Amino acid sequence: QVQLVESGGGLVQAGGSLRLSCKASGRTGTLYGMGWFRQAPGKEREFVAAMTWSGSRSSYGDSAKGRFTISRDNAKNTVYLQMNSLKPEDTAVYYCARDYTNQALPTQSHYDYWGQGTQVTVSS
Repeated sequence: QVQLVESGGGLVQAGGSLRLSCKASGRTGTLYGMGWFRQAPGKEREFVAAMTWSGSRSSYGDSAKGRFTISRDNAKNTVYLQMNSLKPEDTAVYYCARDYTNQALPTQSHYDYWGQGTQVTVSS
């Protein structure tokens, strides 16, 4: 099976930046996409960003466009989320997930393995 472990979350002031990492291990295989989702207390889980295996396609949720960038290093089995110009409304637990369809779409049923999440808190 596949294990996903996020890291890099923390407390940051509004306007600051964070870089999240997600390391995959186990029977990861190849040709899978990766995505990032987030969930704030009392809110539904929200799509943030995704990327295909080759990096040929990336997609972003509306709240992430222009501020966040997804990237990956397949040699390290790691996907990243660079978050700039952070706002208090970005406060949430951020999860990475494997996209077995390799389409980088926001459809949650396309993601079969999920990490434990990392907390991002943006203060005003």
